[in-house]
Amino acid sequence: MPTTAESRLKNRRGFLGAGATASAALMVHSSVAAAEEPRELRLGIVGCGGRGAGAVNDSLTINSRVKLVAAADLYVSKCAALRQALTAAHEDKVSLADASMHGGLDGYKRVLDDPNVDVVLLATSPGFRPAYVREAVAAGKHVFAEKPACVDPAGYRICLEAHDKAVAAGTAIVTGTQYRRQASYIGAVEQIRKGAIGHIVGATTRYCSSSIWYRGRKEGMSDAEYQMSNWMHFIWLSGDQICEQAVHNIDTINWVMDATPVSAFGSGGRFTRPADSEMWDSMNIDFEYPDNRIVSFMCRQIPGTAADNSTVIYGSAGTCRIGSMSSGSSIFDRSGTMTWEMPGSIADAYKQEHKDLIDSIRAGKPIVELRQTADSSLTAVLGRVAAYTGQRVSWDFLTNHSKLDLFPKDLTWDAALPASQHAIPGKTKLI
Repeated sequence: MPTTAESRLKNRRGFLGAGATASAALMVHSSVAAAEEPRELRLGIVGCGGRGAGAVNDSLTINSRVKLVAAADLYVSKCAALRQALTAAHEDKVSLADASMHGGLDGYKRVLDDPNVDVVLLATSPGFRPAYVREAVAAGKHVFAEKPACVDPAGYRICLEAHDKAVAAGTAIVTGTQYRRQASYIGAVEQIRKGAIGHIVGATTRYCSSSIWYRGRKEGMSDAEYQMSNWMHFIWLSGDQICEQAVHNIDTINWVMDATPVSAFGSGGRFTRPADSEMWDSMNIDFEYPDNRIVSFMCRQIPGTAADNSTVIYGSAGTCRIGSMSSGSSIFDRSGTMTWEMPGSIADAYKQEHKDLIDSIRAGKPIVELRQTADSSLTAVLGRVAAYTGQRVSWDFLTNHSKLDLFPKDLTWDAALPASQHAIPGKTKLI
């Protein structure tokens, strides 16, 4: 694990090697005429770890006349570390005073209350996302929200409410689903829409990797502090791997299918997780989409196993392979001959989402895309719930009837929380 905010920035997205020139070659969804210098937009970041550091750096890198003016994290020391790293990279775009850095569970409120903040970037652990987005919209802020948008049906409903309120208020919400802004993904979906592989029959998608970080409990930590520090391993915070990571591939499938699933049926288990982790380390889900199209999904985090993060769409006339990260996309006909291909650059896509956000604000045509990301996030939840319970679960049940709400009531820094307990199919109930 990186030890400083500056090293996290360099490792996470390689921002020192990619700039606005490369990004300008991408297919841009919105643009602003350069008739006059745009007004400065002031940014606030909530969540100053690796994800937040990467997001705010991408915005500062790709956009002109933006400035970081406020920050919040559970630990204010992380705000200070981020300020140091970003000042080294973007000295003229960082104006972050000590008084504008906030710690604790309510630190985010200070950022939302700050009249100097125009755009807030939300990059905390996912369990906080729905409520934070809703409050940001209520505060009149434009929003960048990392994925996933939610980890349970209760959070999904909050996201839909926030989406509609942002549309009504004229404020933007762009989300961290960078594949929707990657040239190789956009090109592949356009080819599929044009009929390059015929009618879609089904698909496979994988998000398989090795291990992931784990942060042990330090002496004196309350249950709440420990779980928030080690958030990946607690389902109310991360939603498990299927939500926190694999939502990218699930979002791609929803995009390709232009639909959400009808139902999910799946299984999985845990073999290598730490004793107090609630995460499973593998899941296999069959998602049924409209017109009886089945998507075979797998996610896995097991040390020493093979990696595969690709998506393959099977059509009546051919196959489309959409590679993860920067590996590009290609189409093959029924004989196996390649008929189309396009390279990809994940570094440019990461930046493009932030350029699109700022451009849309300046153009007076704010992008609001929370609903589509909430749909994809709930699709991940659908798969998790099906695997955890061992039941076939429908989209209708999850959206209209489920009472599942994972967020602790009356959360405080010193709160005692229930002991960790991983799901067991047949015993874990469908709620």
